Formats: sequence, C-alpha cells, structure tokens
Amino acid sequence: MKFSVACPRSLRHFLPALLAPVFCAILIAQSHTAPPVQAAPQQSNGKVIFSRSTDDSGQTTTVAGSPTPQLAPAPIATDDERKAVTFVAFDMDVHLHTADRAIAVRALVTVRNDAQTPLVHIPLQISSSLNWERIRVLGRDAAFPVATLNSDADHTGQLHEAAVTLPQPLGPGQSIQLDATYSGAIPQSAQRLLVIGTPQDVALRSDWDGIGVPFTGLRGFGNVVWYPVSSVPVILGDGARLFDEMGEHKLRMAGAQFRLHLTVEFPHGKTPNVALINGHPAPLTVTTVDSLGQEINGVATATLDNSVLGFEAPSLFVAARTPHQAANTTLWTLPIDEAAVESWSAAATNVTPFLQSWLGQRPRSQLTILDLPDPDDAPFETGALLATSVREASPEQLQNVLAHALTHAWMQSPRAWLSEGVAHFMGTLWVEKQRGRTRALEQLEAGRTALALVEPASPGISAGQPLAFAISPVYYRTKATYFFWMLRDVAGDPALSAALRAYDPAADASPGYLRDRGPGEFEKLLEQASIRRDLTWLFADWVDADKGLPDLSIDSVFPEAEKTGQWLVAVNISNAGYASCEVPVTVHSDTNAVTQRVVVPGHGKAVQRILIVGKPVRVEVNDGTVPETQSSLHVTNLESTP
Repeated sequence: MKFSVACPRSLRHFLPALLAPVFCAILIAQSHTAPPVQAAPQQSNGKVIFSRSTDDSGQTTTVAGSPTPQLAPAPIATDDERKAVTFVAFDMDVHLHTADRAIAVRALVTVRNDAQTPLVHIPLQISSSLNWERIRVLGRDAAFPVATLNSDADHTGQLHEAAVTLPQPLGPGQSIQLDATYSGAIPQSAQRLLVIGTPQDVALRSDWDGIGVPFTGLRGFGNVVWYPVSSVPVILGDGARLFDEMGEHKLRMAGAQFRLHLTVEFPHGKTPNVALINGHPAPLTVTTVDSLGQEINGVATATLDNSVLGFEAPSLFVAARTPHQAANTTLWTLPIDEAAVESWSAAATNVTPFLQSWLGQRPRSQLTILDLPDPDDAPFETGALLATSVREASPEQLQNVLAHALTHAWMQSPRAWLSEGVAHFMGTLWVEKQRGRTRALEQLEAGRTALALVEPASPGISAGQPLAFAISPVYYRTKATYFFWMLRDVAGDPALSAALRAYDPAADASPGYLRDRGPGEFEKLLEQASIRRDLTWLFADWVDADKGLPDLSIDSVFPEAEKTGQWLVAVNISNAGYASCEVPVTVHSDTNAVTQRVVVPGHGKAVQRILIVGKPVRVEVNDGTVPETQSSLHVTNLESTP
C-alpha cells in the first residue's frame, strides 16, 4: 500500500489560533486489503514531504507529491448533485497523531448515482479543519476544485468540498470508486454554537469532539465530518433542518460496507487501551518503536472488518481508561469516577432480569460505557455504545438510563424505528414496572405534543415520515415508542416478546432494504407469534406510510337496561384523522368496569357494544397508548342515565 504525510500549511491559514503544531510525523506503513491503487496525497496549501510506497516485492520507494489543487472562489456542486451521491462502501486507513491533534486518512469510497441524470463530478466534503490532498479515479489523478461551504454539520461551521471531475459522466444507478487522501488537525471547536450566542462553557460541553492524547472522540456527521460525505449545507437555527439532514445522512448511509484500519501514534507513557469504531470495540495492538524517540514513542493499531452501517454516523473513539465488568456491560472509566462504578454495576444487575424476560437470556453484544472527559459533557449513544460521564446518581436514575442503553445490546437493527423505538419502549416499560402504568403513560404523553405538531394533517398535505424511512427523532423515537405500545395491546405481551427475541438484524439488512416494499422481517415474526395473524392494516398506516395521527371522539353513548341488573352500552366513535387505530373502550359502573377493544378506521366510524353489570356512569375511549392530534383520552359521563 501507499500512504503519504504532508505539512498542512493551509490549516494555519484557515484556523491560526487552533493549530500551533504542524503534523509532519513519519507514519508507519500498514498492510491494506484495498485494491493496489497508487496514491500520493495532494494538499490545498501545503507541501508533500514524502510519499511512501511498498511494491509487490516488498521494496519501498519514495515519489514526489502531486500539484496543488485549485481553490474555487464559490461552490461548484449543486444541492441536487449532493443529494444524488450515495455512499455504498468505505475502506479507510486512519492515522492519528494524538500529540498534535492530527489525522491523516486514505479513504477508498464507492459512491452510487441515485439521481435520474448523469453526474459529471462528485462532491466530497470534509471538515474545514482538514484539507484534501489527492483524489484519484480509475487509477488516475482527478481534478477537484475545493470550495468552503458554510454548514453546521461540522463543529467548525464549515466544510471543505471537493468537486471531483469524472473521466466520463456517471449514469443513473452506476457506481464508481474514488481514492482520496486528506489530513489536518481536529482540535475541539464550538465555533458553530458560539456564533449563535451559546455561552462558551455550554458550547464546549456540547461540541466536545476532537483528537487528543488522553481522549479522542469523533462522533461523525452532525458533530465533526472526519470521513468523506456529500450533504446539503445546513445552518443551526433554521428550524429542524440540521437534524433532518443528520437523519437523512444516516438513512442514506445505512447498508454501506465499512472497513477501517486505525493507527494511533502516542507519546511515551500515554498508551491508549480502548478503541471503538462505530460503537464496536476494536482490540488495540500496541507496539513500542524506540527508533522514533521519546516524542513519538508508541504505535497502536486496530481494525474493524466486514462491517455494515446501520442507521448511524461513523464514529471513532480512542482513550486510556480503566475497564470494569458488570452485567452484560463493560465500563471504561477515569480514575476520578472509580467510586461510581459500583452504583452503575448495581443498576445493570437490577435491570438485566427485566430485559431478559422480554428480549431473551443473552444479548447480541456487550454494552460499552465510555467515561467522557468532563462531567458535564453531553452524552452520546450509537448502537451498543454509551459515551457519558460515569458519575454518581440515584439508583432510579441509573436504572432508567441502563434499561434503555442495555436494550441496544439485545436489540440491534439497521432500521431506526426498531433500534431506537424498542429501546425507548423498554425504557417506558421499566418505568411502568417501577412506578406504575400511570407514570409510564405520563412519560409517553410528554412527547405527544411535539409529534402532533410535525405530523401532516392529511396525507395529501405532506408525505410525512413513515416509520420505515423516518429521519427525525420525534418519529423514530417518540412515534415508534407509541407504536410498540399499540403492538403490545393488539398482539399481546407474549407475542411481542417472541417477535423481539426471534428478530435477526442480518435478515433485515439486505442491500436494498431501504427500498424494499411489503411486509418487513419484524412484521412477519409478529404475525407468526400472534393469534391475530393479519396486522397488515396497522403496519400499513403507521410504518409503511405516514397518515398522520388519529383524531377520535365519542359521538354518542346509548345505555340500555337488560335483565338481572345488566346494561348494554353502545358507544359510537368517529375518527377525523387518516390513520386507523385500535383503542380500548371502557365502560364504568359504580361497582365494575369492562374494557373491550375496537378498530376505528381512518376517516371512519365504529360502534362498540359492551355488556356491564350495574348502571353505567362513565365511558372512556383510548387510555393514552394511542397518540392523537389533540387528547389521547376521551371521557363521557353518564350521571343522568335513567
């Protein structure tokens, strides 16, 4: 393979206050399984010091760098072109020089044109603190004018976009591999938050991403763009556009093949012992290289092979921490937080039997908890990784956190509504177990208003976000949690638990699953486990399409006295919304209550007749488990019933 290192003088041009050291260290050549494409990096405003190449016979040669790329006065790519590019494979060599907060990357990326027209060039973006060095297509150097975009998808508030000229247009549906190298430094930056008036301490606790000796944390698109992307520029404060773009990025990346080989150079006595790539632990192999001297004393390597991205942004963490084992959990902590380990371990032990009763005896992986450097740093979660401050808290708080986080160790799905929806669902079930159903429903209700605000009033006004393709948290978390409560009532706890236990994420991650139509894997499993085998109507209105929320009302109630003290109560219900739902209907007497369930079609009506002992005094429709546009509980009092 071949790898080159440059002194990125252009970084000092863009961010002089942040970049004192220059990344000029010699990096050790690593073996690579990528195709043998020649690549000596080219930078924007720097000088290539060397390019090291190893041929088939094992001989090492050094070649000159490539010409400096053109700096474009304005972006060349259009938003349509940025949206057309879908990444289907990453094969990356990532070198970190932690003492200089620096990174150098060779990335082989395969992109597909998902537009209806050919692409003449491919837009590739990285953080503005990084510089493109060289990009090759089909074994040849490509021209790539570089422009600076204002976009808060990166913590600096800007991106460097290379418009890569293709040797011939890329037709619709066609794919091509690009060989790109880039380098620079990633210090902590909260520039995007500071410019909108966020207090500095708050901004730094939110945007904590950066490369450093004791801790490296790179959360990916939406925080720091350390890998190539193609996105529409978005600015904080423009409604929810940034968060929608983050969701769209994850959705478009889902299903991509991902491989990363990591090399970390660290100073003497500062050996890292934990690396996490896309939330997966990657064992570090540490080598001390005395010939490099005291300043760069050691090298650690790790590899993530044969991985497939789910609904996630690629992330990278490297740190020195102390490991502690708990129930299905590994905690990596700082010395200052050692005292809190016992409390966290006890919480994991307490919630594990509950999760086993629903999801099975063994999780698919261990939960990894990584202690963040500052106790006020904002938590981050991806897959079975929770990066947070491991500090003391009440048992109730820790159990609530771990009921959610540990669910990701059991339930891993490339579909956001399953991965996040099940985790939030289990969190509310834990609240129900500990504090009762009323408190759990109150927690559900707390998110309903925000959901009702974004849902379309009718399918004709907006397509909304079907759960199967949702990009916003209010859908794939809040609405999905409601949906699992509905499934619980419709199919029953045993059937829902059986489907969750049997779910295999690999069977649900075909290369085209985001475009698949028809019943999904989880729907099939639930129908097999449930007495009610046909749940098509429910999935059609809530998962495969977004028909908004139901809008129920009790039109009328007709009680009629029967023999032997019984009453027959007819409850007429209408649904002004477009989404069908099944809701509980409860009739209360002075001494009794009877509940039955009824399906109310979208824009339709239903009648439920309930026989009850004693004079009926109150009728209730819905109990808060089905989200509605207004209230999720309807009550009619019958005190005047003769």
